[in-house]
Amino acid sequence: VLLVESGGGLVQAGGSLRLSCAASGSTFSINAMGWYRQAPGKQRELVATLTSRGSSTNYADFVKGRFTISRDNGKNTMYLQMNSLKPEDTAVYYCNALITIRPFSAWGQGTQVTVSS
Repeated sequence: VLLVESGGGLVQAGGSLRLSCAASGSTFSINAMGWYRQAPGKQRELVATLTSRGSSTNYADFVKGRFTISRDNGKNTMYLQMNSLKPEDTAVYYCNALITIRPFSAWGQGTQVTVSS
């Protein structure tokens, strides 16, 4: 499975961005998907996840009410709508997929999100 993120960029605090993660390859093997982020000098952390059919979502406390994760299985694409962005949201955002075949997990290359104050 190949994952490619897009949609990152520079935005002012309070602004919005929508990230996309396009999946290709053995997409039939994709189970749950999610977004993670890593800020400079910090560990990668979970932002949000959703199940294969998008029926169940989970959010980190620091994004609840601001970010929305969604998935279009027909387009093999996952999204992260980010509203009310804060400078502390600045990070590289990564797309992840849990898959049913080896290596059981796939990562995108990341997309930079920078929020200016």
